[in-house]
Amino acid sequence: MDFQPDRNLEAFRQNVRTFLRERLPADLVRPLRTGTRSAREDVTRWQRILNEQGWGTPSWPSEHGGPGWSVQERLVFDEECMNAGAPTQDGGAQKLLGPVLNAFGTPEQKAAHLPLLLSGERQWCQGFSEPGSGSDLASLRTRADRDGDHYVVNGQKIWTSYAHRADWIFLLVRTDQEAKKQAGISFLLVDMKTPGITVRPIRSIDDCHHLNETFFDNVRVPVSNRVGAEGEGWSITKFLLNNEHASTADLPVLRRYLKQLRSLAVLARDGASPLIERTSFALRLARFEAETNAIAMMVQRVAALEQDHSPAAHAMGSILKVRATELQQQMSAFVVESLGDHGAIAYPGPQERDAATLPMQELGRGLANEMFFRRASTIYGGTSEVQRTIVARALFQF
Repeated sequence: MDFQPDRNLEAFRQNVRTFLRERLPADLVRPLRTGTRSAREDVTRWQRILNEQGWGTPSWPSEHGGPGWSVQERLVFDEECMNAGAPTQDGGAQKLLGPVLNAFGTPEQKAAHLPLLLSGERQWCQGFSEPGSGSDLASLRTRADRDGDHYVVNGQKIWTSYAHRADWIFLLVRTDQEAKKQAGISFLLVDMKTPGITVRPIRSIDDCHHLNETFFDNVRVPVSNRVGAEGEGWSITKFLLNNEHASTADLPVLRRYLKQLRSLAVLARDGASPLIERTSFALRLARFEAETNAIAMMVQRVAALEQDHSPAAHAMGSILKVRATELQQQMSAFVVESLGDHGAIAYPGPQERDAATLPMQELGRGLANEMFFRRASTIYGGTSEVQRTIVARALFQF
């Protein structure tokens, strides 16, 4: 594939910046630490503004109502929104569920869910991981037993991001207890207000509440809420996880880390000299920039393979997931390390009380918390160990 820069990309970037300058309300500007989601009302309001511009679903192709942007254009959009402090969108709905409904949903399911997804009025969470069935997702035990026109769902999910704020959940369940474990899984859409659902908070090491455990006790779900055929859930999941691998690369975040490191290079001191004059720091900064550029090329390559329906796309997505998330951990840790003594202090995050305005303290806001959050990046979306197994098996086939 051609990795030459798109001549129109800079013009597109300026177009996005102009839009953000003119249409992003000042009261919505609130730089967020990675891994957190904007307040519900901010998500909905920002989604409405994006829809008016025709940019409400930036990752969707034009045939499904999206802007039909290239991978590079989507990355530019995400990066500029992050830099401008724009609210987040509902990523699980936009990048994961939306493509699934477009590919596998019935006309009735699309009509019921896509308009509210596009408006931001119906927000979603993902019910995949379970205690003992995280990395080995196919071993999940939450069961859905058929009872007439309904399934009766019983079981538990864990690490359910934003379940406490979600209206609906897209859920993997076992509908055939006797079939091979991958063959007995189905994909359900469940209203979180359905009787029998209990959500309990998990406060994580980054001092935030975005995770939960979710319990299902005789929850009745209409059969019409099943996406795809019964037992087709694993195939749908593989489709979804390929999209998730590209999302978890978080290239705009890697570029933000580079920006922070460049700021520290001149503001932080090594004795009387700026940090950039320390050879070891300069070398690591250069290496991180090269690795970030490599991730950018890999994101394009995976997207091209998926567009061509190449059998190599799944394995390449796993390689991208491993390399990008491990780089996130390394870079976030190095940012905190480069703060020196200031890195040992838990400064307030961007949405918390005002922090002191000294340059090093300002740079350190929320960074230690983000480093802690990134400890999970090699776990969510499939652990690095599982991804390496996928790659090894793909290479063995060749």
